Amino acid sequence: MATDTSLFSGSMTMLVLKLLEEKDMYGYEMIDALAQKSNNVFEMRAGTLYPLLRNLVNQKCLTSYEQEVNGKLRKYYSLTTIGKQLLKDKEKTDKVLEIMKESNVKRFSHKGDSVIDVNNKIIENALDKIEEI
Repeated sequence: MATDTSLFSGSMTMLVLKLLEEKDMYGYEMIDALAQKSNNVFEMRAGTLYPLLRNLVNQKCLTSYEQEVNGKLRKYYSLTTIGKQLLKDKEKTDKVLEIMKESNVKRFSHKGDSVIDVNNKIIENALDKIEEI
C-alpha cells in the first residue's frame, strides 16, 4: 500500500514553523533541534528539509537571511506574520478537533436520530465551545 506523503508534508511544515517560533535557525540547526526534542526518534533529512524551507519562503511563511558564524556563512530562516498566522490557525484547528472529539457522540444521539442530526448537534455544541477560545 502506498504512503500518502501529503500527511507527512503538513506535519513537517508545522514542526518547522513551531521550531522557528522559538528563534531563527539555520537548516542543520533545525535538524539537530528536532532530533534532540524527539530523543532521536524523529530524524529529518536535509533532502527533505531544504525543499520544504524553499517552499515556505516562496509562500511567504518564512524569510531567510545570511549571517556569518565562526567563519561560516549560514542561511537563517525566520517566521513571517503569515507563518505565525498559519501556526496559530493550525493550533486553533487542533483545539476545535479536540473539542469535537470530546463531544461524545452518545451524549448527542437519541433513538431515532439520523446521523446528520447527531453530527449537527455535535457541531452546534463545538461551535458554542469554540466561541470561548
